[in-house]
Amino acid sequence: MKFRWSLAPAQPLLAGRLASELKISPLLAQCLLNRGLSEPEKIGCFLEPRLKQLADPFLLPNMGAAVDRLFLARERDEPLVIFGDYDVDGVTSTALLSEVLGALGWRVNSYLPHRMEEGYGLSQDGVENCVRKFPTTLLLAVDCGSTAVAAIDWLRRQGVETLVLDHHQVSTPAPAAVALVNPQLGEGLNSFRELCSVGLAFKLAHALVKRGRELGHSGAMNYDVRPLLDLVALGTIADLVPLSGENRILVSMGLERLYVTPRPGLVALKKVSQVTGPPGVYEVGFALAPRLNAAGRIENAEEALHLLMAPDLRTAEPIAGSLDLRNRERQKIEKSIAEEVIGALRARFNPQTDFVIVEGQLMWHIGVVGIVASRVLQQFYRPTIIVGGEAGEWRGSGRSVAGFDLAAALRECDDLLVRHGGHAMAAGLTIEPDKLDTFRQRLNELARRTLKPEELQPSLRLDAEVSLQEVTLDRLKELDRLRPMGQGNPALQFVARGLTQSRPLQRIGAEKQHVKLWVTDGLTTHQAVWWGAGQEAALPVAKFDLAFAPQVNEYNGQRSVQLKVLDWRAG
Repeated sequence: MKFRWSLAPAQPLLAGRLASELKISPLLAQCLLNRGLSEPEKIGCFLEPRLKQLADPFLLPNMGAAVDRLFLARERDEPLVIFGDYDVDGVTSTALLSEVLGALGWRVNSYLPHRMEEGYGLSQDGVENCVRKFPTTLLLAVDCGSTAVAAIDWLRRQGVETLVLDHHQVSTPAPAAVALVNPQLGEGLNSFRELCSVGLAFKLAHALVKRGRELGHSGAMNYDVRPLLDLVALGTIADLVPLSGENRILVSMGLERLYVTPRPGLVALKKVSQVTGPPGVYEVGFALAPRLNAAGRIENAEEALHLLMAPDLRTAEPIAGSLDLRNRERQKIEKSIAEEVIGALRARFNPQTDFVIVEGQLMWHIGVVGIVASRVLQQFYRPTIIVGGEAGEWRGSGRSVAGFDLAAALRECDDLLVRHGGHAMAAGLTIEPDKLDTFRQRLNELARRTLKPEELQPSLRLDAEVSLQEVTLDRLKELDRLRPMGQGNPALQFVARGLTQSRPLQRIGAEKQHVKLWVTDGLTTHQAVWWGAGQEAALPVAKFDLAFAPQVNEYNGQRSVQLKVLDWRAG
């Protein structure tokens, strides 16, 4: 058993009542209850997301002030610079606002910081380079700026006013921006709380169009914001924010738009990523987004922005090809570092004493250390920090497990770090190499006091106990109404008990690393596939309980139910 099984409590009476009222199955009703949805009206909106359900963008904190200042700049023909970020959320936000503001009459330029040379966010080096390249009196910081007190103050002294559109935590004191549009400020509607920056960019675009129509600007009268939703879906999924509230609406509509988008950059990106059918959360998260991210991880994100803003396929296709090559390069670098770390750890990892993993090496590429930390965590299920860089200072990223607040732990190590920031599950830091051992020791001491033994084993969330007879193609079609599934709306996972194998299992794949089984409860038989089981995996015998994700298998034009094995245990 690899996981701690966590089965959601069955609520048959309430699920039955909802099923009857909404004309859905009790299983779908139970899954909705598991996601905190128990009111028929809210369930109706969840199952049928529509753009008309979006709230007025002017309910966002300081949105009115931001729109007023932008229209003042338009009246004055004042140059505007968008200062974005190098991840997919930042790049899609920058592309979206560049497109909208340019179309509606602003003089606009865009600037993305260089990960290696300027660091994260609205850094001093970044803003100095930005205003040197694009002299301006108004800067719009997107996906950054909520903690940039010093940089925004410096800009003010240079005669540059700043607007901030961001979703990250705000510092105390807050930066003295003309308008800080951030749902974390606690005003407005709860449905805004989970928006990432590209969602906020869409809200700003909506607000600008709405105000423009009120003012009688001709460009705003016929401007349609719906074609922007392909960018919104891309950035929102990539940023791993909960797919609930307004995010669910934006991603649902955005994925539909992404399938038929005429945007040359995305057409070329889908082609090079081999995404041919209707894209879902998986295709965005594991095919499209990594290629856009590769530019900022390896060098500069400008190439990703140029792709999204490409005017035609002739321009877009070479850029998409270049990003694909960069992504392959990123994968090689990431794989090399991950194998080095995991190989070393396997020889000396002690699960009884090693509560946190901290590894660093000169010249490890800082653009991929966060991904490496995630891979190491998957292998050992420990909070993991990976750092690298050049002599003098190493930079890195950490990923954590439930129960260990990584940002709080870094605050306890403030005296050992040059700088740090982040949140409970992910954080970044800079450290001098000679302090790494002391840092590792202190983090482990903190974790030993904080983490319970059961928290060092990953939990497997299960929606319901089902019979195999319940898992039909029709039922899976109904359960698809929960899509898009991701953060905040997790993929469906069930447990079936008392199963046996109806025929001998098969090892499949080039290296026989996967296992195909036929499982039965005596009434119904389904095919199950255990991807990546490996040659050494213990396989179920006699009676067993199976935790699985239901899937539809399509082969030779035939569709059938397939169970993706998550875990099993003796029944």
